[in-house]
Amino acid sequence: MRLEPLYRLRFDYPDAWSAELEGGWQQHYFLAEGTCHGTMSGRFRGSNYPLRRTPDGPFQPDMRGVIETDDAATIMLECHGYGRAYPIGRRQIVGTILHLSDAPQYRRLNDAVCVCVGEVRTLADGPDPRTELVLEVAELTWEPID
Repeated sequence: MRLEPLYRLRFDYPDAWSAELEGGWQQHYFLAEGTCHGTMSGRFRGSNYPLRRTPDGPFQPDMRGVIETDDAATIMLECHGYGRAYPIGRRQIVGTILHLSDAPQYRRLNDAVCVCVGEVRTLADGPDPRTELVLEVAELTWEPID
């Protein structure tokens, strides 16, 4: 197997809601807005419905979104994974991403599995902390096993 870099996704959450659950668990809902740059570039919009085990614990992203590319294509994406609670200020994300598109130049992604690594970056402290999420996305390419 081999990894082929595809794009970098940068976004923040301008709107957010949460519910405190029994046992310290939390369910969140975030609206996401950002940009995508790389083999495809454009505007990103989406939502994330992550479950967090405790206020300071790990989370499980459940994100759906759309990239509107600069070349007028639409690429839908689905991301699942694991968000680690460390290191503080640059929490780690690992996950998988699946894409769907009817645009000829991106249709090959419809049966590709992609992986991502990323960070939840704290940009400002205080009563209204700002964060930015950055994901590096690569296509997992099949190669014959020796």
